[in-house]
Amino acid sequence: MTAGDSVENATAAGRSIRYWALIAVGLIVLQASILFAMGRLPICACGYVKLWHGVVQSSENSQHVTDWYTFSHIIHGFLFYGATWLLLPSLPWQGRLIAAMLVEVSWELVENSNWIIQRYRAGTVSLDYFGDSIVNSVSDTLSMIAGFLLARKLPLALTIALALSFEILVGLHIRDNLTLNIIMLIHPFEAIRLWQSGPPII
Repeated sequence: MTAGDSVENATAAGRSIRYWALIAVGLIVLQASILFAMGRLPICACGYVKLWHGVVQSSENSQHVTDWYTFSHIIHGFLFYGATWLLLPSLPWQGRLIAAMLVEVSWELVENSNWIIQRYRAGTVSLDYFGDSIVNSVSDTLSMIAGFLLARKLPLALTIALALSFEILVGLHIRDNLTLNIIMLIHPFEAIRLWQSGPPII
């Protein structure tokens, strides 16, 4: 390979990175725009933005940049990395990330529909939930991206250990996690709802 070939390859790689990054940014902008059109508030109705909000049973949950459910979205990234690796092996990892973003953004839009919001309020202990702010929803997608990139770099065993740790620790602290969230969304169980109404275990 000549020096000219190396420069040409580096230039092509740079163009490819910009191409995928542009699509990713476009999806984020599209997500925020659709949420705004749906009537979601850009930031918390309280009038300020916090980097972390740790009180689940409050009107500010899912309104700030990160919260206890951020860990669930990181796990989304772990799961989407594995799923796209299995189902889309011919795509470069950047293309598989875009596929994962399409799923995550779609879920964020569905999650903030009135039907799902009312489902959460009726079937879970999230009585103060009125949908995500746009900054929180976009942060959820960015957390998924972080999880995807972590799964790409970390050994499989460590990725699985992290996911299990997140689920167990978050579950014990707020009595909710990704697994319980899915169960209660699909088919609420009164026993789980009663258990979730208790104080933190750790």
